[in-house]
Amino acid sequence: MGNFVILTLIFTDHHLHTPMYFFLSNLSVLDIGYTSNIFPKLLDIFITGNDSISFSSCFVQLYFFMSLTCSEFLILAVMAYDRYVAICNPLSYSLIMNKRACTLLAAGSWVLGFLDPVTHIILMSIMSFCHSNEIDHFFCDLATLLNLSCSSTFLVELLSYILGSFLGVSSFLVILMSYTYIIFAILRIRSTEGRYKAFSTCSSHLTVVILFCGTVIGLYMHPSSMQSQEKSKLFSMLYVTLIPLFNPIIYSLKNKDVKNALTRAMCTNYNIVRR
Repeated sequence: MGNFVILTLIFTDHHLHTPMYFFLSNLSVLDIGYTSNIFPKLLDIFITGNDSISFSSCFVQLYFFMSLTCSEFLILAVMAYDRYVAICNPLSYSLIMNKRACTLLAAGSWVLGFLDPVTHIILMSIMSFCHSNEIDHFFCDLATLLNLSCSSTFLVELLSYILGSFLGVSSFLVILMSYTYIIFAILRIRSTEGRYKAFSTCSSHLTVVILFCGTVIGLYMHPSSMQSQEKSKLFSMLYVTLIPLFNPIIYSLKNKDVKNALTRAMCTNYNIVRR
């Protein structure tokens, strides 16, 4: 619900037609994608008790989950770069982050994100699954499916580490370098008010990055054991429920522009109702 509100505000309020909110709208679409990919089947399980899923549906769910995760890493990196340009090169901001550049950066994030898991899915689709047909998870996760395979998983695991490390580490480095330059730029500002204003423009994004990266690390950086599997389920639930829920709240509570846009929208609707 919160992401739909953010999207509506960004598309209807001309004050939010800026690069930062354009990328935020992409992040909201990604969050909606997470819930749309996982929750329909979860609701089906809770309501009807039907906990079975077809082979093809499982792989479709896995593909979209991996694609959305990769795309979110890239979008967060692009948003960090946008904040770097805004704070460190304010005079050139409109020239660097023009409409064409923003469109290419966003489109590139989506395309690369959705291309990254293709090889994984192709390789896994030709693997044999003979150990069990029970998935010890509440959705089709890569590691869980690999545990069910009786074929060699070496190539898929190697590919996951290589491509995952390349995309994840490169995105994280862009974020880290951007915020390193941002911090140095903020420290050079003499007035406390100026420092606060500069930091407030990127505090929401930084909070979202910490929440996202912390959950991903908790989800995948753990030893293989039954206890870790239960922790994986917990982090997965946090990942597909709390992150899409908290992202719009974080941007709403910490962002003056979003709060003002929400106030304007509420006042407009109130006036329409009164008439």
